[in-house]
Amino acid sequence: MKRTIDEIVNLDLERYERAGKPEAIFAEQKSVEDLLNIVREIQKEGKSTLVTRLTREQIGALKNLDGVEVNERGRIAVVGEKKVEVIGKVAILTAGTSDVPVAEEAAVTAEFLGLKVLRFYDVGVAGLHRIVEPVKRIRNEKVDSVIVVAGMEGALPSVIAGLVDVPVIAVPTSVGYGVNFGGISTLFAMLQSCSSGVAVVNIDNGFGAAVFASLISRVKWKSAGKG
Repeated sequence: MKRTIDEIVNLDLERYERAGKPEAIFAEQKSVEDLLNIVREIQKEGKSTLVTRLTREQIGALKNLDGVEVNERGRIAVVGEKKVEVIGKVAILTAGTSDVPVAEEAAVTAEFLGLKVLRFYDVGVAGLHRIVEPVKRIRNEKVDSVIVVAGMEGALPSVIAGLVDVPVIAVPTSVGYGVNFGGISTLFAMLQSCSSGVAVVNIDNGFGAAVFASLISRVKWKSAGKG
C-alpha cells in the first residue's frame, strides 16, 4: 500500500528560525520514492534545505527536479535558495584528494548557510610545504574558522591549529589502510591533538563541521549588530 507523506516524515520547517540551521534530509537508507516525496513537500512549503549522503540513484532522480542543485562529488543537494546574505567566511582544507568528497559536503553546506568559502585541497603533511600559501591566505582573508578534513593519521588539523588564531574544526575521514578502521584511528588522533583550539566532529561529517562553522560566524555577525 502506498504511504502518504505524513506517514513517513514529520518535517521541522521552523528549525532555521529557532536554531540557526535548517532541517537537513539524510538520504542514506531512504528509498528514492520517499526522498522525492520529502523534497516535494519542502518545496510545496516554500522552504530551503540540504539533502546529504546521496546515492547515485538518488542523485539521478533529484537532477530531474526543478529548484534542486546537486553536487555529485559531495553527494549533497540544495533544495530551494541559499542564504543570500553573507554572514562570515570559512577556509576548508583537505589533506588529500581522497578527502575532497567530505570537504565538498562541508563547502556546499557552508555556502548554503551564508558563508564565503575558501577551498585549499590536497595540502597534507606528506608535503608540508603546501600549507604555506593557504595559511597566508587564511590570515589575510580573516576567516572566522577553519575546517580541516583528513584521513590516515589525521595530523593536519593539529598543524593548522598551531599556525592560525581562529577555531579549527577537524573532520576525520574514513580514508586509509586497514588499521585506519574506517576512520576510527583518525578520529582518536584528532581527539588527541597537541594543539589547542581544535574541535572534532564525527567521521566523514562535513555537514556537521560546516554547521558548527556557520554558528561561529553567526555569533560574530550578530555581535556586530547585523542580526
